[in-house]
Amino acid sequence: MIRRLLRFSTGTKLIDWMTWDWTPAVSFLVALDTGSDLFWLPCDCSKCVRGLKTSDNQMIEFNIYSLNSSNTSSKVPCSSALCEQQKQCSSPQSNCPYEVLYLSNGTSSTGVLVEDVLHLTTDEDKTKAVEAKITFGCGQTQTGSFLNGAAPNGLFGLGMDNVSVPSILANENLASNSFSMCFGPDGVGRITFGDRGSSDQGETPFNLRQSHPTYNVSITQVNVGGNTADLDFNAIFDSGTSFTYLNDPAYTLISENFNNLAIEKRHTSNSSGLPFEYCYDLSANQTNFKYPIVNLTMKGGDYFFVNDPIIVISLQGGDVYCLGIVKSDNVNIIGQNFMTGYRIVFDRERMVLGWKASDCYDIEASNTLPVNPPTAVPPAIAVNPEATSGNANNTNISGASPSITSPSRHLKTLFYALTFALIPFFALI
Repeated sequence: MIRRLLRFSTGTKLIDWMTWDWTPAVSFLVALDTGSDLFWLPCDCSKCVRGLKTSDNQMIEFNIYSLNSSNTSSKVPCSSALCEQQKQCSSPQSNCPYEVLYLSNGTSSTGVLVEDVLHLTTDEDKTKAVEAKITFGCGQTQTGSFLNGAAPNGLFGLGMDNVSVPSILANENLASNSFSMCFGPDGVGRITFGDRGSSDQGETPFNLRQSHPTYNVSITQVNVGGNTADLDFNAIFDSGTSFTYLNDPAYTLISENFNNLAIEKRHTSNSSGLPFEYCYDLSANQTNFKYPIVNLTMKGGDYFFVNDPIIVISLQGGDVYCLGIVKSDNVNIIGQNFMTGYRIVFDRERMVLGWKASDCYDIEASNTLPVNPPTAVPPAIAVNPEATSGNANNTNISGASPSITSPSRHLKTLFYALTFALIPFFALI
């Protein structure tokens, strides 16, 4: 298995970041995204993000990829099987262009496809690098939210298309066609290429579309505070989205049951502009509180227990905690907050999603990135993912605990300045 260690935004788990090294060695902070396919970097660009400030006002300068600075790089010709815009080429030998448009705020990335060598380490010999030649986007022009904090130094697509890095590694027989991402409760995370999980993990099959397959799964039941509802709907597991987005009836069912069991007073201020509908006031110096559990039953019968359904936000009038679900008008998305505390396996050979509880320290570290990204902007998701809904039939599980005590780690506050843009992006293909 090939692995690299990544670190999420500490405490808030807003966005995934990762470093990759080229020849000569250059590192990039990229957003990891299972909701899109293409890996692109800002490249020979005139208008791109050059750096960011951390929470302690430290400035991190970004590297900008340049074809002229890498002695292992080359442009991809239009004759390549990975060139999806051959109709825009003047000849088979022309440089292959790419363009990814996103539905959110005029956001896009355009440029040309290039090849370069990615250096990875293996479980067998961590002193020896595996050199993987991959195809990615030389992002010459970024627009919209990519200039305001969403994937400011590149987007690492992990989808099922042939151009994604997991697909390239599998096609080159460098790793099994599977990978895992671990989302630790303290903000640490890991990605491992070739990881097919374990025999004792929970599993559910992917719902595949022939035109553009995604990591779409079926949920058959929801449980909030011990109250179970039979509810069939589909959702995409998307690491590039910070929080969970649900449409009705799932959104209303979960949020209203949560609200009925919440102990703290509901936050009623309309001036705070929070993206979350169900928030609750915390008293000064409050170190713990109780909130209703939220659990899911997946197709096939395995349970997915949500460890971190809430987010604590610091406002001028004091702290509040919110149910970390945003109402969606279309697609259902299981975001990063619902994946916290799990090693999520995206098995593209068996076409199943796997999960197992983990603190992400049970895998030996190979690299660490202690960086706190400053925004809560989710990068991207595949185009037109289908997510259907069903009708609910409420029942009750006898003996189920209606609430649990929240430990103090939930009081790692997310300052409201970080929540200004929580709209997921959808790529137009």
